[in-house]
Amino acid sequence: MSTLLWSDSLVLGLPFMDDTHREFVDLLATVVNAPDDQVVAAWQILITHTDVHFGREDRWMRDTRFSSSNCHSTQHNVILQVMREGDVRGQAGELDVIRQMADELGVWFAQHAQSMDAALALHLRSVGYDTATGVVHSPQALPNEEIHGCASATCSTPQTDVEKTPDAVAA
Repeated sequence: MSTLLWSDSLVLGLPFMDDTHREFVDLLATVVNAPDDQVVAAWQILITHTDVHFGREDRWMRDTRFSSSNCHSTQHNVILQVMREGDVRGQAGELDVIRQMADELGVWFAQHAQSMDAALALHLRSVGYDTATGVVHSPQALPNEEIHGCASATCSTPQTDVEKTPDAVAA
């Protein structure tokens, strides 16, 4: 199994995000390297960290009109659900499931941090968000409406058949 290593490619330039991400990488490495009798406990610690980590980012998004209904938050919810399912299977003795998930989580996290978290970091800097107080120091930079989706066809809100144009339905 490969282990995600902390590197400059994961640095977003916001210490409050970078510190949390570095802790995630370290906890993930602990899972990957844990002996069988410790892997479930290490996975549970990672889940607890990840729940807090994602909850914090989701709050920042809500505070700065980067809507909690966007793809970023959706990914957080899906990843946590899968991690919790892995915990159940690991507790049932399927340690290989946790080990496979840990490996895949490292790949996902690097991509997530370099794309969605990088976009969030840029947004937080642009509005002057203070994570300690929740104060937005540049309120004029806040978007007029919540940011939904991620400007990608794969993340946009699905249209109902009524909303689709005839050309879109035929495609």
